[in-house]
Amino acid sequence: MDKLIFLAAQAAKGTMSRQENIANNLANVNTPGFRQQLMAFQSAPVTGEGSGSRSFAVETSIGFDTTPGQIQSTGREMDVAVQGEGWFAVNDAKGNEAYTRNGSFQLDGTGNLVTQEGYSVIGTNGPINVPPDHRLSFEGDGSVSAIPLTGDTNVVALGKLKLVNIPEGEINRGDDGLFRAANGDPADADPNVRIAGGFIESSNVNAVDMMVQMISAARQYETQMKMISTAKENGQAANSLFGMN
Repeated sequence: MDKLIFLAAQAAKGTMSRQENIANNLANVNTPGFRQQLMAFQSAPVTGEGSGSRSFAVETSIGFDTTPGQIQSTGREMDVAVQGEGWFAVNDAKGNEAYTRNGSFQLDGTGNLVTQEGYSVIGTNGPINVPPDHRLSFEGDGSVSAIPLTGDTNVVALGKLKLVNIPEGEINRGDDGLFRAANGDPADADPNVRIAGGFIESSNVNAVDMMVQMISAARQYETQMKMISTAKENGQAANSLFGMN
């Protein structure tokens, strides 16, 4: 009897983790460049005397969906999208190099180009700093220029975005939503990565598919709770049968 309760409880715990993952994907359906997190159940054997026939049902991450989102025109000068494969390099909260596909940039109080979360965008020669009264212009190879708003025709070259292309399977997602090379080392800039200014890449999450998965997970959880309830009722019936009440 307790095997039924054990298995149902473990499955319910895994289903709750799955629901959390689906909810996180749904919450980022409008986050530019977001990559859908993939989860799957795996069997983990229970160790110890008398436990050889039992196993845990564990919901674990198996990576992320590498399918690119749609490239959408915004007309905003600080929106940039990677065309095809590649990543923008940024400094995370600890100052270490990390990567993102979210090219919705802005300027901080000192004129440095940063992400919406405040992470500094890395250039091949350091941070990209924009002079006051200038607007940005991005070239396909990642070159960044500042164009004066005062009518001056002198264009200021600000450097070049660091663009990398890390092979699938060699890059991991962190809890902060940024990606990092699996070996922990900064990746080399890849001159073949191309970008488009005035565009943004949408999330690759399919909201309808996520809602269907959420409904399916909720029904599975209900079934698992019903199994636990049934096990309890069966135990009570057995106790009554053998005169243990």
